[in-house]
Parts: sequence; structure tokens; C-alpha cells
Amino acid sequence: MADQSFLEQRLDASTWPIAVGDLVALLLFLLVGTLEHWTVEQLSADPTIYLLAAGPFILGWVLCAPLVGAYSPGGGSAPNSSIPLAIRSWIPAAIVGLLIRQFALPDRGVEVVFVIVMLVGGAFALSVWRFLYFKLR
Repeated sequence: MADQSFLEQRLDASTWPIAVGDLVALLLFLLVGTLEHWTVEQLSADPTIYLLAAGPFILGWVLCAPLVGAYSPGGGSAPNSSIPLAIRSWIPAAIVGLLIRQFALPDRGVEVVFVIVMLVGGAFALSVWRFLYFKLR
């Protein structure tokens, strides 16, 4: 274990199905949120709307989830360890997404209600996905 790098300790190849599901769950959650403000026709005509809405949070997830341990050996072993790891990973990931949104996309806004929806909604989406993963596997 001492010979492994920090990331090698945080990434277990057997968790790849969970990682794919996490991304799908987050992309769906972010799509539902985007559709609260834009129509399907608008998104079809200009897909960058969704890219700008989802991108900061997906980037935050890709950066934070491995560092926190969402895909560590414990991350794929059971729901009682996997779901809390996802939630602990989502909180800093959402904060990264919110910071990107605030400073790189200031016209998008970062209202208090939006922050709460992102923190709670993302954690819920990831928790439901991981719960279903372990129920169905």
C-alpha cells in the first residue's frame, strides 16, 4: 500500500460501472434542471446551453470524485460505504462547479436557492443511482 501513489489508492478499476452510472445520473439531473429554464427546442437548436449548464459540475465531479475516494476500493464494495463517498465527493464537486459558474460564466448566476438545489439534488441523484446499482447487481 505504501508503494501506491495517492491516486492509485483512490481509484479501483472495478468501480468503472459505478463511475459511468455516476456521470449518467449527474448528466440526467443537470438536464432536468436545464429543462426547467429552457425548452427542448432551444437545447436542440443550441446544445451549448446544456454544455455551459452541465460542464462546470461535471468538471468538478471529474476533479473531486477521485480525490475524495468515490472510486476507491471501498467505493464499490457496498451501498453503506459507496453512497456516503458519493455524497462527500459531490459537495466539493458542486462547489467547484458553482465557482466556475460564478467566475467563468457570471451571467448564469449563483443564487442561494440554486446552490441548495445543486448540493441536495446532485447528492440525491448520486445516492439513488448507487442504491439502485447495489440492489440490481
